[in-house]
Amino acid sequence: MPDRAADPPSSPLPSSSRSRVVRDALGVGVAVGLSGFAFGVTSAGAGLTVLQSCILSLLVFTGASQFALVGALGAGGSPYTAAAGALFLGARNAFYGLRLSQLLRLPAVLRPLAAQWVIDESSAVALAQRDRASARLGFTVTGASLYVLWNLTTLLGALGASALGDPAAWGLDAAGPAVFLALLAPMVKGRTERAVAALAVALALTGLPLLPAGVPVLVAALAAPLVLAAGGRGRSGAGTAPAGPAKDEARQ
Repeated sequence: MPDRAADPPSSPLPSSSRSRVVRDALGVGVAVGLSGFAFGVTSAGAGLTVLQSCILSLLVFTGASQFALVGALGAGGSPYTAAAGALFLGARNAFYGLRLSQLLRLPAVLRPLAAQWVIDESSAVALAQRDRASARLGFTVTGASLYVLWNLTTLLGALGASALGDPAAWGLDAAGPAVFLALLAPMVKGRTERAVAALAVALALTGLPLLPAGVPVLVAALAAPLVLAAGGRGRSGAGTAPAGPAKDEARQ
């Protein structure tokens, strides 16, 4: 790891650059933060109290994991299975954190607080910037606006769930996963990534009518090692196939 003391000091951002970063970060924070309303409604529909829904948003604060948890509970799944699926989806934030720790270089006292805001959206905005000052600003504005709005709309959604009725009838249960897929889709570029995504979908859909609620998400996690193993065998076979003819020619 490079010595922090050797890093050049960050130059002040021009006002035009600051305005651009803040505008983009607020746009992401507001757009995604509003889907906290869908989580509040879905959570209440799954049987959680308003307090439980709000605590989930305050402490967990990673939309896909929250939807996975309450979705599995609402479908009658085991709390342990639901928690395992949510933990699996939330594990990606640890990898974001590894990358962001090198990019942002925040003071040690701020890192525990910043860790709570390490999610898909704040990471995407920070990583899209050209310099550290812009990345810090984008991360902070996105994280703060999204955290405040997500928790506020979670409360409103949980309180208004009884008035709205079944969230599935309004399509609100699909809002969170749809946002997650919209953020994920641009990252699925290479052949390996597309193969993993396709196999994960196939595994999840196959297991959906056969396995308890929450388990298909865990089964879908097998897609990555299966595709990587198949790719490794393919490369190994391709590398050794020409050896036979080459040896025969050498003997001649």
